[in-house]
Amino acid sequence: MSSKTKIVVLHLKELIYTGIFVVLGILFIILLFIMFRSDKETPENQNVTPETETQDGEQAPIYQPGSYRSALYLENETVEINLTVDETSIVSLTLLPLSDRISTLYPLLEPSFNALSEQICENQSLENITYADEAAYTSELLLEVIGDTLAKVQAQ
Repeated sequence: MSSKTKIVVLHLKELIYTGIFVVLGILFIILLFIMFRSDKETPENQNVTPETETQDGEQAPIYQPGSYRSALYLENETVEINLTVDETSIVSLTLLPLSDRISTLYPLLEPSFNALSEQICENQSLENITYADEAAYTSELLLEVIGDTLAKVQAQ
């Protein structure tokens, strides 16, 4: 019976590195899980349309009437969007005159805004808005600014 003793030498430095990589791997997996899970009720997916009728059948105020401006900052310049609302509807959306620099750098800004404003005034909502694929980023940016402005002007 010849039993050979095997000696295993573990270096503390290698154990520490292995432990760190295992912890980082677990954190990476958790991060991926959090990023790619699908939330059905995330704030981005919620477009709440307030009730528009009172018990008497009259239109309840949705917005605080007035004209409101929002700023969009692009390349150290400001693009202003003017939103006009009455108590129950969106009256108009206008893009204040663009500088030549912004018009040159962002040629899709004005046509995208015009298409979006027409749909928003027609639908009276930011839901079911369509835009061209080539102007997707620009349209989403504009919709975000318009949505933030609408949220601010809603009646309490």
